[in-house]
Amino acid sequence: MLTGWRNISWTLSLLASRRLSICKSSTFSTALISSPSSIVPRPLSPTQTFSFFTSRLASSSTHCSAPLELQEVLQVLEQLAPLSLAESWDNVGLLVEPSKSRQIKTIMLTNDLTDAVMEEAETLSCDLIISYHPPLFRPIKRLVQKDWKQRLAIRAVEAGIAVFSPHTSWDSMKGGVNDWLVGGLGSGQVSVLSQALGSASHSHKLEFMVRSSEELNAVLEELKACDGGAGLQSSSSRQDSSSIHVSITCSDSALTPSVQTLLRHNTPSQSLSILKLEKPPLPGYGQGRLSVLDHPVTVSTAVQKMKSHLGLVNLRLALGAGRTLESSVCTAAVCAGSGASVLSGVKADLFITGEMSHHEVLDAVAKGTSVILSDHSNSERGFLAVFKERLAVRLPDAVKVVLSKADRDPLEVV
Repeated sequence: MLTGWRNISWTLSLLASRRLSICKSSTFSTALISSPSSIVPRPLSPTQTFSFFTSRLASSSTHCSAPLELQEVLQVLEQLAPLSLAESWDNVGLLVEPSKSRQIKTIMLTNDLTDAVMEEAETLSCDLIISYHPPLFRPIKRLVQKDWKQRLAIRAVEAGIAVFSPHTSWDSMKGGVNDWLVGGLGSGQVSVLSQALGSASHSHKLEFMVRSSEELNAVLEELKACDGGAGLQSSSSRQDSSSIHVSITCSDSALTPSVQTLLRHNTPSQSLSILKLEKPPLPGYGQGRLSVLDHPVTVSTAVQKMKSHLGLVNLRLALGAGRTLESSVCTAAVCAGSGASVLSGVKADLFITGEMSHHEVLDAVAKGTSVILSDHSNSERGFLAVFKERLAVRLPDAVKVVLSKADRDPLEVV
């Protein structure tokens, strides 16, 4: 009977989640488990299942047309691209939060928040601006009108418009800006140039010896107090009749008090070793991409493909030493924006990025690598249309997602 109920529970949960996904309601997140790459339904208890199933279906028409609160939209954005993927130096997330709460009915996507984009957002009565580049990056000591970025922040607050920036979290995510950029050349075996690392609750491993089970229990009790007992993980094995080997993992905050505790005990202090644990890699996530093309192309064809992909009439090209327009491109490395630091040292037939300095281009060319430059934001902006569709299907119909028409790269060929 229990097995049968579990099957029914799972089926009803799945039907409920599918029903809600049709309505594009964000309220389904209460019954789903999210990960960087997928969202899967979780079985509910018997009472939870029938309650959830009947109440959600009964109110689905309301959720299909109701706007969302700002925090609900932020939860959806986090599911699509966790902010933890951003580089440590970056300034991502909610940058401007109005003092008065208002429902989110119109969201504007832009690559850069400029005066022209802000005026457009005000005209459309936008409630939230998602600016790929953070308009506020460096610490601010005052808000004055003479600084154009501070002026934009003031206008956003006065208009009650929230501002959110994802920046390098979009670059790093699987299926993000860099995957979109490298896709312009066609299919291939794609790998990450600078691997993203996952978060780890435990950063250090402490190994030591004790003489008896009684001493082990006493030491562990003291260690549990160092981190409230929540962050301690331990294992032990008897080496011989006179000693027990103990291994514990702890967080950064618990490291110092844990070591101090062990130093107060004679046997552990004499045998103590400390190991720093590496963060686990996140396959498919990180900065930059390298593609081994399934179908190699010439440099000339690569240029035409990228023009079409980026929607540009002109690109800048530097041919690698000994290369011509008819030279074959079997491998291409890309990094959206200013990619020299990520591309440096990478062996590839072609680099594609937004901008590189004069000497960085010379270095690549001398090594036989051709370089395509599109100007900074032109290597990023096209992804906004892709993200617009991903976001729209996860929001109620009452929330409109639009692309800025005023957003453009400041440089143009004349």
